[in-house]
Amino acid sequence: MTATQSPTQIQTLPAEWRDFFALTKPRVMTLVIFTAICGLLAAPGSIHPVLGFTAVLAIAMGAGGSAVLNQWWEADLDAGMKRTAKRPLPTGRVRREDARDFGLFLSGVSIFLMGVAVGWLAAALLLAAILYYAVIYTMWLKPTTPQNIVIGGGAGAFPPLIGWVAVTGEVTAMPILLFAIIFFWTPPHFWALALFVKTDYAKVGIPMLPVVAGERVTRNHIWVYTLVLAPIAVAPWLIGGTSWIYGTTAVALSLLFIALALPVARRDTATNAPDPMVEEKRLFKFSIVYLFALFASLVADRVLETQGLIGPGILAGGILG
Repeated sequence: MTATQSPTQIQTLPAEWRDFFALTKPRVMTLVIFTAICGLLAAPGSIHPVLGFTAVLAIAMGAGGSAVLNQWWEADLDAGMKRTAKRPLPTGRVRREDARDFGLFLSGVSIFLMGVAVGWLAAALLLAAILYYAVIYTMWLKPTTPQNIVIGGGAGAFPPLIGWVAVTGEVTAMPILLFAIIFFWTPPHFWALALFVKTDYAKVGIPMLPVVAGERVTRNHIWVYTLVLAPIAVAPWLIGGTSWIYGTTAVALSLLFIALALPVARRDTATNAPDPMVEEKRLFKFSIVYLFALFASLVADRVLETQGLIGPGILAGGILG
C-alpha cells in the first residue's frame, strides 16, 4: 500500500478465516474471557455448566464484534500507525464492508444468545459494553479528547460484571467493584503503553494524553490513578465480600504496582539521557499480570470458601447476602 492509498482504495486480497479471527483482537479477548469467567465463578450461587459456557461465549462474541467494528471504523488510522499497519484491513486482506458486516453479526448474535439462554439483564449489559466500545469510545471519545482512555475504560470493565449477573441475575456491590477495578486499572495500564508508542498516535492525529499534554502530565496521571486503584482493588475484602486470601493478594499486588509506577512518575523527561522507556514497559507488562493475578485470587477465594476450607467474608451474610 502506498502512502496515498487508504484501505478502501487498495486491492483486496482473498480473505482467510484467520484474517477474520484476527479482527476480533484475540489477545485482548483473552483478558475479556478470563475476567468474565472469574466474575461468573466468583459469584454466589451456581449456574448450569452449559449456560455458563454460553454466557462466556456470548461475552467473547460481543467483545470480538466490538473489536471488529473498532477496526472497521479506524481502518485508515490503523494504516498510518506502525503498530497496527499489518492488521487485515490496512493490508487489504479483508474488505471494509465485510468487516463491518462481520462485526454487526457477532454483536447481534451475542446479545440474542445471552438474552435467550441466560437472561435479558446480562444481555442488556452486553449491549451496553458493545456500544460503549464501538460507538462511545471508538467514534466519539478516542478522536476528540485526551481523556478518552479514562472514560472509555468502562468498555473493558463490563465482562466480570456480566459474568456475575449471568449467575445471580442482579447487580450488587461486588460486581460493581469488579467493574471499578478494571475501570481504574485501564488508565495507568494504557498510558504506560502510550508513552512508548506516542509517535504513532501523533502521526495519525489521535489526541492521546502524551501527545496532547506531554509526558510529564501523563506520568502524573499514571501515578494518581495507580494510587486510586489500590484501595478499590482491596475494597472487595474490606466490605466482606472475600476472605483474607483475596485481601492479602490484592494488598501485595497493589503495593508492587505502586512501586513500579513510582519510577515512571518520577522520571525526568527533561534530561538528554537515552530514553529506552524501560520503566514504562515494565509497568505495562506487570499491569497485565496484576489483573490476571487479582482476578485469579478472587476465584481461588470463592472456591476455597465453597469447599469449606476458609470462612466467608466478614460481612458476607449482611451487606452482600
